[in-house]
Amino acid sequence: MTRDAKALAADDRRAGPAVTIEAMLAARERRVARRRDAFALPDRALVTLSVVMPGPVKDCELSRTTATAARDALDRLFAARGFSATTLAAESGPTGPEALIAVAADPRALKRALVELEELHPLGRLWDLDVAAPGDRAVSRRDLGLPPRRCLVCDAPAHACARSRAHPLDALLTAMEERIDAWLCLPVE
Repeated sequence: MTRDAKALAADDRRAGPAVTIEAMLAARERRVARRRDAFALPDRALVTLSVVMPGPVKDCELSRTTATAARDALDRLFAARGFSATTLAAESGPTGPEALIAVAADPRALKRALVELEELHPLGRLWDLDVAAPGDRAVSRRDLGLPPRRCLVCDAPAHACARSRAHPLDALLTAMEERIDAWLCLPVE
């Protein structure tokens, strides 16, 4: 495949509606409201799944492929750990794929398992797996004494690179595509 053909194929996989910051903030508010409503389920931690998708396009082939892989990996993890899980919401819209899952597990143990999954799965760095304990208290990596997420491009702390916009959007999307392409070429388990 020529360089131009590769660029066109990459653009096709990145294609989708651009989303505004207002739409992203509204989606965040909807997730918070959904989580609040979900805490009517006693003794359940809540997992919010979204995709780390840099740039204005959040819903595209890349983000949907990544979200499907995350859902499959979560299902396997929950089964392997004996966690009872119920998907309360799963959707994909202009702000990207997301899911809300209630899990019968200790929130800290659940967060530790999800961080391990993010670090061990070939696509795990592309997932945002947040855990909220009953009462809507987030359980963070810092709460567990774990290091912050690493940058997709340079392996520095991700928040520092994001805040300083250290890398061009194309470099971030290319790093994402390379991870997905490598994963798609792996033999099926």
